[in-house]
Amino acid sequence: MFDFMNIMNKVKEAQGKIKETQARLVHLTASGEAGAGMVRVTVNGHRKVLSIEMDESLVNPNDKEMLADLTVAATNKALEAIEFKIKDEMKAATDGMLPNIPGMDLGSMF
Repeated sequence: MFDFMNIMNKVKEAQGKIKETQARLVHLTASGEAGAGMVRVTVNGHRKVLSIEMDESLVNPNDKEMLADLTVAATNKALEAIEFKIKDEMKAATDGMLPNIPGMDLGSMF
């Protein structure tokens, strides 16, 4: 039988670690590129766009659609990359703290 108090203490400890890690995520960054690196977007662990860099050759008033498409593609790649980093950070913060309960996927919490 489970030691309920021990489990509750572990959950509280995990919650504290998760909060600490979430606060640090603002410093975690990832970038995504499109158009062979002509557009580069950097995001942080709070899923906020920090910067967009683009090759000057793309700044053409007659071809705004391509620039927009490349910016969207680079942003999506950066957001995908940061998701992996966020999950790794959160997993590392709670690794071994909570009991392994079959069927309970704590990875989806992050």
